[in-house]
Amino acid sequence: MRQRSLIAITAALAAGALTLTACGSRDDDGGSDSGNGGGGGTTVVIGVDAPLTGDLSALGLGIKNSVDLAAKTANKDNYVDGIKFEIKALDDQGQPSVGQQNATQLVANDDVLGVVGPLNSSVGESMQKVFDTAKLVEVSPANTNPSLTQGVDWQTKKVRTYKSYFRTATTDAIQGPFAAQYVYNDSKKRKVFVIDDKKTYGAGLAATFTAEFKKLGGQVVGTEHINPDTKDFNAVATKVKNSGADVVYYGGEYPQAGPLSKQIKAAGAKIPVVGGDGIYSADFIKLAGASGTGDLATSVGAPVEELPSAKEFVANYKAAGYKEAYEAYGGYSYDSAWAIIEAVKSVVEANDGKLPDDARSKVVDAMQKVSFDGVTGKVSFDEFGDATNKQLTVYSVENGAWKAVKSGTYTG
Repeated sequence: MRQRSLIAITAALAAGALTLTACGSRDDDGGSDSGNGGGGGTTVVIGVDAPLTGDLSALGLGIKNSVDLAAKTANKDNYVDGIKFEIKALDDQGQPSVGQQNATQLVANDDVLGVVGPLNSSVGESMQKVFDTAKLVEVSPANTNPSLTQGVDWQTKKVRTYKSYFRTATTDAIQGPFAAQYVYNDSKKRKVFVIDDKKTYGAGLAATFTAEFKKLGGQVVGTEHINPDTKDFNAVATKVKNSGADVVYYGGEYPQAGPLSKQIKAAGAKIPVVGGDGIYSADFIKLAGASGTGDLATSVGAPVEELPSAKEFVANYKAAGYKEAYEAYGGYSYDSAWAIIEAVKSVVEANDGKLPDDARSKVVDAMQKVSFDGVTGKVSFDEFGDATNKQLTVYSVENGAWKAVKSGTYTG
């Protein structure tokens, strides 16, 4: 998880999803004509699925806003001649069942030619088949579980199950081991207590961290699974204290990680809590309080604020006046949306300047060949639909804020 000109954005557009009201044609197959500006054109909708309410909404709203900025930028620059981009944002509440319903709703809208999201790997699992059956491209800025692109047996045999699924975030097959190497080699920790929330993302991340930490010579002195629906972790905190661990690794997200960190310290275990991109949020620091100082998180990519390629995104996001921060996945969300825009551009240019009847399947094919310099660096996809950018960063909580302490790539 990790935190792109457009000044005249109305409050209504910044606050919510855009809806379509105009009708038109796409090679006579029911596409939309915006009827706005420049004599009109064909409307292409980019769907967004993310948790827009609830505990994870800080990340979800950052995703939505960043996709909105990409669409507005493409329109302002007339990046795809004759095409106007709009977004349709749906709230999955971080729940797989809701995400699947959202996927069905987006598929039913013929103007939707690509979807950015979701945030959670478990939600991603529930949506993949719906999108793939409809040949509708999906690009996640945040899903990190390896099985989504490489199959359930990815550790022994990599098989791509869904041709329409891509992601701009690197996977836990890299993120977990990268964290283990930092904890063992840089922080010199030798005894870890591993906790996860039993969800697809958290359990998978904890497993890849554990395997690498053991391989390096570290010792797992305890494991525990927590209920993500509670905030009382005192029993687990006591186990951590009694285990003799000098570090805790948590596979999960910030709404639970913050209180967990606070309660572990309160129990007397003055040791750092380490997590993945799921805890890399300003809200983690608010929830952990002052005792969170020294806690660590890994996140995909290099710090957006420090990338020359991201300066324009940061400036434009601020100028657009969004109420919420772009948060952990802002740059990756913008790049995910721009990848869809690039794929649409390729399809339109190959079809005499208009969308073909089978635009969705053509966009899926074009996505595999997309390559451009994005906010987060070079954006392209390998044979599994995974990001070719494998950069990662370790962050530490210092003086009430996340500070990058090490960037690099995992070397297995």
